[in-house]
Amino acid sequence: MSQKSQVIGYLPDERPPLWRLFLYAIQQVIVMFPATVAVALLTGFHVSTTIFASGLATFCFVFITGKQLPLYYGSSFSYLPAIIGLMASEALAGYTLNEKIAVAQFGIVMSGFVSIAAGLIVNRFGREAIDKVLPASVTGPVAMAIGLTLAANAIADAVAVPANLPEALAQTASNWAWVISLVTLLSTIMFSVYLKGFWRQLPLLLGPIVGCLVAFIVRALTGLDFFKVLPATASSGLFALPIFTLPKPSWLAVAAIMPIAIATIPESTAHVFQLDIYVNDLARKKGSAKKYDIASKLGINLIGDGIGDIVAGFIGGPAGTNYGENISAMAITKVFSIPVLIGAALIAMVISCFTPLINAIYSIPTAVIGGLEIYLFGAIAAQGIAIMMEKKVDMFSAKNIAVIATIMVIGVGGQYAFGGNIPFFGFGVPCIAGAAVFGILLNLILSFGQEQ
Repeated sequence: MSQKSQVIGYLPDERPPLWRLFLYAIQQVIVMFPATVAVALLTGFHVSTTIFASGLATFCFVFITGKQLPLYYGSSFSYLPAIIGLMASEALAGYTLNEKIAVAQFGIVMSGFVSIAAGLIVNRFGREAIDKVLPASVTGPVAMAIGLTLAANAIADAVAVPANLPEALAQTASNWAWVISLVTLLSTIMFSVYLKGFWRQLPLLLGPIVGCLVAFIVRALTGLDFFKVLPATASSGLFALPIFTLPKPSWLAVAAIMPIAIATIPESTAHVFQLDIYVNDLARKKGSAKKYDIASKLGINLIGDGIGDIVAGFIGGPAGTNYGENISAMAITKVFSIPVLIGAALIAMVISCFTPLINAIYSIPTAVIGGLEIYLFGAIAAQGIAIMMEKKVDMFSAKNIAVIATIMVIGVGGQYAFGGNIPFFGFGVPCIAGAAVFGILLNLILSFGQEQ
């Protein structure tokens, strides 16, 4: 019993002393920060609003799920192609940035209802019902297509040069842009592979810092300034409230963004089962008689995820899901305390109002972002492969091959042939949404008559 009493850690319903709670909460914010900020920079959403939305959505998630699931809600990379494509579409060409965000917000809010519906189905019929409609042979290739449709954006940003540059310097600047982006890319990869413990959770923060240092050196050596001029929306002073916008109804946004929610369901599901293992392992080691049946709360988790999307989307934040990075940090530190996550949510909302930090993020060179994108977008595609491997998808099945093949070609082909919107009977169907819907329907049709 003496060994059990020496185990250090906090279960979901335990609260550390205030000073420890604050430090643990700061750590959770640091872990979520790089990915959440990256989504804002890639989509064009306001950075401060995105950070604030992640905190507010987490706060709502914790209480909606009855303070039973220690999960942090952050912006999801899965939605990037849909949001980026929508923001850059011809239909929104004459819109201001806030007007574009408002249109995207409507699709984000509506995507929340997909997760809520999935949660209600799980609560009513069990997880097997979701697996029949969204098997790994559908969600895997959808995730792969999401990553691959953004490949051109990543390469274009990696070679981006400063604005208003004389033509004579264009080639030189392009070469230096490659240096900055490749150093960022390789640094991020090295950090993710070789760092240990807590630091291994921060490659998306440390890699861009190295890239920015290289950009400083390039500016000193060549005079080429790759750092971006602050946007008109940037605030001066020490503190400023985030820029909040309201959703603007748009069926185009619904068609582009809403179906992407299906790609986040397997990820969110996996997180719940991981959490169940970690928490109950700590409970056993601490000698706790309480059973934390987190795995049975998949339905309420998906409902909480959906409400998180609605909350974030309603104030001007990107769509998201619960973060694996934060679960990993909890597993390393053995701190699964719900009060810590509430503290992290509140700290994130306060940080979002700190102007110098937000302005520093805005000035990050596009080449640094491009180097990061090469890694991130490829990782999204790789995650699709991982989903199929984990579920042991039979790659020799004619049905599975048909579903995977059509999703991949419609999704990726639609992006590069038509810029993201496939012409279909007078309508422009977003390529990822079209691929996902087609794959779901094809899988259901080909499942008739087969043994389940």
